[in-house]
Order: sequence, then C-alpha cells, then structure tokens
Amino acid sequence: MPPVRPMLAKSVSILPEGMLYEPKWDGFRCVVFRDGDEVELGSRKERPLTRYFPEVVEGALRELPPRCVVDGEIVIASGPGLDFEALLQRIHPAASRVELLARETPALFIAFDLLALDDESLMERPFAERRAALDDALAGAGAPVHRTPATDSLRLAERWFRTFEGAGLDGVVAKPPDLPYLEDQRVMFKVKHE
Repeated sequence: MPPVRPMLAKSVSILPEGMLYEPKWDGFRCVVFRDGDEVELGSRKERPLTRYFPEVVEGALRELPPRCVVDGEIVIASGPGLDFEALLQRIHPAASRVELLARETPALFIAFDLLALDDESLMERPFAERRAALDDALAGAGAPVHRTPATDSLRLAERWFRTFEGAGLDGVVAKPPDLPYLEDQRVMFKVKHE
C-alpha cells in the first residue's frame, strides 16, 4: 500500500555505458497500487492522483495483475507527441471537469518498473529482474496501460534520444541492471533535451 517514494535519476551530459535504457516520458510520475478492486495512484511527491485520472484507474483494474505495485508515468498523447499542458489541466477541483477531460483527452499509463507482485516485494531485486517480471506481468496488457520500450544497446538509446526529440519525450533514462529499487534516491541517470 502507499506510499512509495519513486526512485529518481540524476542529470548527466552523456549516456553511461553498460546500462538498460528507456525513453524519458514527459508526464506525471505515478506509482500504481492495485489490490483487487482497489487502485490508488500516487505522485512523485506521494500525493494522490487517483481522482484526476479515472480512466487510468479503470485501465489498471482491467489490465494490471490483481495485486501489484507498478512505477511509471501518466501521459496524454495528442497529435504527433505528448501534451503536458493537457495533463496539467487534469488537476482540477471539479469532478465534472475531470470526467469531461478524461473523455476528451484520455491519459495513458506507461509502466517501467514492477515493485511488487501478489504478496512479494521485488524492490530488493536487481532492475534487470524487475524489468523481466514487468514484461511477463504485462505481456497481454492493452490500452491505456503500456510498457515503455527498453534496450541494453547504447547505440539504440542514442538514436532514441535524437529521434524522439520534439515528440514530447524528455530524453533517455539509463538504469544500472543490478540496481535494487531505492526509494527517493537519485541512482539512475538521465540525459534530457535542452
């Protein structure tokens, strides 16, 4: 159950070698907690996001394993890229406005780490194992839940960095494959577009 403080990345100027690489999404960091029919969405600062993204809650109930904790990003796709401004509009006090925007500009959940499955915490396991478990757990998942692409190829990660600029992606994140999940610590690396 909440809270879990997300693991963080520190900025570097070039991608380090020997890592697992993922696109860096421009959205709201979100840890999804699912226990049967209960879903909670927690922000990077441990604030609840659940009421602002009912379509993500419904998607989590439909697409995630019955008991799990998944780290990821909430984004809104619009046109050729991501729309951070539309995401900001979702944080609104009126439930009717939230429901309207959920229909007009539905959000997606991009999963990139599996922290718990069933009754087992995976946070002590190396990231490479957690990523493999995430791939297995979400193999059949559909919209609005997606797994972020990942690679161990530095060349492909550098190509992502160049190709995805302007599409709403912030850059690339590099994660040591043997890294346990360390809450609220800057132990991953990110290269961001300037």
